[in-house]
Amino acid sequence: MSEKSFLSYKRNLNDTFCRLKDFYEGKGEAKIYAQMNVISSFQNEYLLNNPPGERSYPDPSERIRIWDNYLKERRAIEDDSMPVCYLSEFDQGLYAGLVGGEIRFLQNEDTIWISSMVKPFLEDLTSFQSMKLNPEHPWFKKYRQQLRIFYEYAKGKFGVGHFILIDSFNFLYELRGATKAYLDAEESPQMVKDIIDFAYKLNVWVMDTFFEEIPLFEGGTFSNFGQWIPGRVVSESVDPFHMTSVDYFLKWGKEPVESIFSHFDGGLIHLHSNGRHLLESIAQLNGIRAVLMANDVWNPPSITLLNKFDFQRGSVPLIIPTSYQDFKNSLDDHSLIGNAFYIVDNVPSNLVANQLMEKVRSYSI
Repeated sequence: MSEKSFLSYKRNLNDTFCRLKDFYEGKGEAKIYAQMNVISSFQNEYLLNNPPGERSYPDPSERIRIWDNYLKERRAIEDDSMPVCYLSEFDQGLYAGLVGGEIRFLQNEDTIWISSMVKPFLEDLTSFQSMKLNPEHPWFKKYRQQLRIFYEYAKGKFGVGHFILIDSFNFLYELRGATKAYLDAEESPQMVKDIIDFAYKLNVWVMDTFFEEIPLFEGGTFSNFGQWIPGRVVSESVDPFHMTSVDYFLKWGKEPVESIFSHFDGGLIHLHSNGRHLLESIAQLNGIRAVLMANDVWNPPSITLLNKFDFQRGSVPLIIPTSYQDFKNSLDDHSLIGNAFYIVDNVPSNLVANQLMEKVRSYSI
């Protein structure tokens, strides 16, 4: 690492950087990596004072101080994570908000995140043709301002992570709602293709702006679940295809994902439990850098399906959220797969986290 690169909220920065670089450069086949999420007293206090529900757009200066307190609490944890804040306020609602949607903000019930959504608003499919990319739009100005506030405050302490794309069918969802989106694809396929093309331009514009305002760190991008990845890397979503067949994804979802990956230096994708059937196809996408296998209620935890995932993912790195107890048990019985980054929740203490990391670093497949 360069001598100029410094993050005061990461004690073992050099070691973490080297391990993440190996992970994303295909040198981690026989290794495992981990983020230890110790139970946060700051987050618990925050949630007591900020109950879930709708709220107004928050002051970015207030939000970055909240991230500062949360990440400061993690400084003694010597795991493979990077200290990264996240513009959760714009992780979904920004895109449709820039073309006429009403952005609604919601306090998350179990994290410090404030997320955003847009209620479907496009009654007439053809009216999308009047949508323009407007750099003078009030929400675009707020977005750019928040990037600048976050970067200036975080500089030298922690990173500012990229946030999720809302392109392809995700964007159509925001304009029309889920049911109409699928019907539109059958009844007006050319119009849907035109909307997907517009969504590509919109998402590239939003993320190019991100990289204009947030410089790369040692040639890489900070990520809320990918930590740090070499290059200008984006975070993609294929959520609308979780409820479809693989063939439907290949017809409608593959090309838009690969197109936006090619504009940048590839990207990460998360799959929810109901989208696990897509893993093999996702792993074959041009530009795929890693896949997060999320956990959701009423489905078996990802850590119980490691052998299946290992077969389907080829050589693509996986990111596996898991509970502390499940991870500890799998670590002890040596059943973890390599080339995988484990996000371990509800670790009892910093001491336990650092002791566990000693085993993680010595683990070999």
